[in-house]
Amino acid sequence: MLNSDTRDGGPATSVSAAESDAGGRVVLAFDDVEFTRAQLDALAGGMAHTLGERGVKPGDRVALMSSNRPELVVAVLAIWRLGAAVVLISPAWKRHEVAHALAVTEPAYGVGDHPILADMAPTLSLDDPIEPQAGAAATPYDPTADAVLVFSSGTTGMPKAVRHTHASFAAAIKHWRDALDLTADDRLQIVTPPSHILGLLNIATVLDVGGWMRLHRRFDLDAMLRAIETDRITVEMAVAPIALAIASHPKLESFDLSSLRYIMWGATPVTPSVAQTVTDRTGVAWVPAYGASELPVIACNPIEGARLDSVGKAVRGVDVRVVSLETGAPVAPGETGEIQLRSPSVMAGYLPDGANADAFEDGWYRTGDVGHVDADGWMRLTDRLKEMIKVRGFQIAPAEIETVLHGHPDVLDCAVYGVPDGVNGEAVVAAVTTGGTVTADELSELVADRLAGYKRLSRVVFVPEIPRLPSGKVLRRILKEQYGRTSNQ
Repeated sequence: MLNSDTRDGGPATSVSAAESDAGGRVVLAFDDVEFTRAQLDALAGGMAHTLGERGVKPGDRVALMSSNRPELVVAVLAIWRLGAAVVLISPAWKRHEVAHALAVTEPAYGVGDHPILADMAPTLSLDDPIEPQAGAAATPYDPTADAVLVFSSGTTGMPKAVRHTHASFAAAIKHWRDALDLTADDRLQIVTPPSHILGLLNIATVLDVGGWMRLHRRFDLDAMLRAIETDRITVEMAVAPIALAIASHPKLESFDLSSLRYIMWGATPVTPSVAQTVTDRTGVAWVPAYGASELPVIACNPIEGARLDSVGKAVRGVDVRVVSLETGAPVAPGETGEIQLRSPSVMAGYLPDGANADAFEDGWYRTGDVGHVDADGWMRLTDRLKEMIKVRGFQIAPAEIETVLHGHPDVLDCAVYGVPDGVNGEAVVAAVTTGGTVTADELSELVADRLAGYKRLSRVVFVPEIPRLPSGKVLRRILKEQYGRTSNQ
């Protein structure tokens, strides 16, 4: 719990820009309180002292399971000050998921405000008072030592822990700062979960450039849009569910979004119709970008002249190659294959160690993403390698069919996946949420009219919502479990 008295390092209520060189410039806002960087550092010093007294030492791992609050930021800084690594655990996880995370990462201690973590590990409560320690020295750390462990999306099986060193995460921050042209004048709000790589990356990058950010307790579309207007937010981050929500907001035009330089779309390929709807209604353009927990910043569009049909070009410091899905050999520009990467920002590896067997190929990180890079360096994603549907020997990208379905005005959201079919290998199923009266036959005819015959839909199921991770990625495994794994169900 943070002290609200600014004399003791609590949040400031008004700080002039002239004080910025002394650490007096506000960098974090939460509800109606604000924090300078100097105050965050003092609070981090106090929490680091407490953790040190409880036995946390350099090289240890510390689990962090917290709701969205300023103490979460303080905890990350405190753990790093000790030379320890922070293990980010989603507060939305249930007991068996937390147990898996703790078993995989073996943290020495925990920090947070969640009863599940407190029941399963010795934990420093974020509801306890923090005594600031201004000027406390940080422990020197080895750049090759782990800094953060974040869990992969886990679209199949249990999540893996992705290990980033201090050096690799610092490289990712630099890539993000340069790709998005972020400076101390930029103002962001954190609406994606800080326990996800994008949320943590945004927080760390704002602190790195000396910018300003608002941390929200939870995602609320109206609160987000109001904050753009009142806080004069300059860069907005959006994943697919947020983009869909913005596009469908009935009163979007009533908000003043003129302060925005752009909206960044990440985690999933852009749905052009959704992005264009927002631009038509607000005048704000999009900047598509591409990253992963294992390599946080891979590619980004230019700030001026961004294209919705591409995730952009590889950022400086990231090497890209595309290899054949059949032979593994590099392919020519424009040919489709698996995207593989090399960069100083790539992860050190997975936990458990057994998950590393197929992570790299000759020093290149295997993304599992399928796509192509043209002769000018523009990258386009078609789908995830493991989500490719194979029908009569042909490989089908679900995203291709989903793009066609999104073109129907009655389709609010959709996801395409394959199910076993004794005759053809797999059959194509589309799960659809609709806001109108469209029928399964109409959608099947739409796909048949637009795409090759082997890409036809064998079945359409209408669902109340498409299950997604906080990053926006579709949980096709859940759809298969809920709506049938075979074509004759």
